[in-house]
Amino acid sequence: MNITTIDKTMDKTMSAATLPIGELARRAGVSVRAIRHYDEHALLTSVRAANGYRLFPAAAVTQVKQIQRLIATGFSLAEIRAFPDCMRMIEGAAMCPETTPAQRKRLAAIERQIADLERRRARLLDMLAQEGTSG
Repeated sequence: MNITTIDKTMDKTMSAATLPIGELARRAGVSVRAIRHYDEHALLTSVRAANGYRLFPAAAVTQVKQIQRLIATGFSLAEIRAFPDCMRMIEGAAMCPETTPAQRKRLAAIERQIADLERRRARLLDMLAQEGTSG
């Protein structure tokens, strides 16, 4: 085997194990911009190809889906970055013991927001009811 053959074999192995940014975005169901954003916030790991394009490991598809799931529950990128791999690397991961306090804190914040919205709703309903009786 000569060096050219070895280089071609390595290129095939690398390309099979990595995804260009557009393919990662397509498989994960997000925009290329989102992938760049997550990469810039150190939530993903990429390498640069010889042409300067970003390449991501195939496991990044799962990571992106999990990041999306955590964002949907209200966590910030900084909070997600602080989570251990057991939460960031496994799509649909159940609670890790290390993340329980952060999840309970997020739940408490959501419950406070709900209570605040219910108070606002009640005040608005009162105002509308008063308007209806004074007219």
